[in-house]
Amino acid sequence: MELGLAARRAHPAAPPPGAWLPRPLPTSLKIQNHIYSMPALSYKVPSMTRCQASLATNYTETSEVVDLDWENLGFGLVQTDFMYVAKCGPDGNFSKGEVIPFGPIALSPSAGVLNYGQGLFEGLKAYRKTDGSILLFRPEENAVRMRAGADRMCMPAPTVEQFVDAVKQTVLANKRWVPPTGKGSLYIRPLLMGSGAVLGLAPAPEYTFIIFVSPVGNYFKEGLSPINLIVEENFHRASPGGTGGVKTIGNYASVLKAQKIAKEKGYSDVLYLDAVHNKYLEEVSSCNIFVVKGNVISTPAIKGTILPGITRKSIIEVAQSKGFKVEERQVSVNDLLDADEVFCTGTAVVLSPVGSITYMGKRPGRIRQPRSWRGISAAIQVTYRPPDG
Repeated sequence: MELGLAARRAHPAAPPPGAWLPRPLPTSLKIQNHIYSMPALSYKVPSMTRCQASLATNYTETSEVVDLDWENLGFGLVQTDFMYVAKCGPDGNFSKGEVIPFGPIALSPSAGVLNYGQGLFEGLKAYRKTDGSILLFRPEENAVRMRAGADRMCMPAPTVEQFVDAVKQTVLANKRWVPPTGKGSLYIRPLLMGSGAVLGLAPAPEYTFIIFVSPVGNYFKEGLSPINLIVEENFHRASPGGTGGVKTIGNYASVLKAQKIAKEKGYSDVLYLDAVHNKYLEEVSSCNIFVVKGNVISTPAIKGTILPGITRKSIIEVAQSKGFKVEERQVSVNDLLDADEVFCTGTAVVLSPVGSITYMGKRPGRIRQPRSWRGISAAIQVTYRPPDG
């Protein structure tokens, strides 16, 4: 699906010891939704407060070319020009959102997000094509997922239309920060939070919806080389009945300690197990996990403790279209250690091969990890590959 927008001018790492090795810009900009022909994400969202908002009829874009070292772009915050802000009061209606200069926001010390963690975020990307147009990867799916998460966190949420409209406004206002083709992407961070003041435990009386962006390169320092994971035995990311299945901010703060310990030991990230049996795979700190055995690709089923990744869903659809059998089920550590290939998926990591797994400090076996993306993940990547290559 292609959306034409009227625009106007405006001002390889080595595995750690003991690991198992297994052009000029056009004067007008066109944003397209880069969407595969797939069914929408299946979310059953109960009725909730609907926040009304006016949609923009004009989109403002910048035209200068930013002077940045695109060849060495990592995954870190680069301050851009503008951000989007909209408010939602007790009446459940969002004010008309606006694009304003990027900068600090005023927030009460008793804001719901600061005291009780009432907040959600999303992550998606924009890519530049060789003709200068910009692609958004399935923004409607992020909007649907935010609405599902907002219901779980007792928050009103933007409509799908407002969410997508706000993303477009923000990207156009910051289009000079979209990396050239093949040099990275523009990471888009929508944030919904309880900004109203509360003291007793209760939903906030006011909510703020913000979108900011940053140009990014590869998420892992290994780039496209295989990453090294360690299976976490003591800490858990989520538990049944909790909020592991939504993108609430607290889910990510809780993984920082285990991730810090792992990185100090030389690992790329942590793979978490379930909190009940401590033997079934859940997900990595910020991405989903897949294991391959023969022609079968398996990934942990979505049962409330695992985030329903949009890249995950896309990879499943692409794999099935290429003739692979995909199973969403309980995947045990033994399945992992017996796999022919392992890879991770996510908005930030895209599709990253796993080169080593460490479990209980041992090297339990050797994986037939293909070199230079010659395995199943490579075959899928050829079809899935985003415009930045």
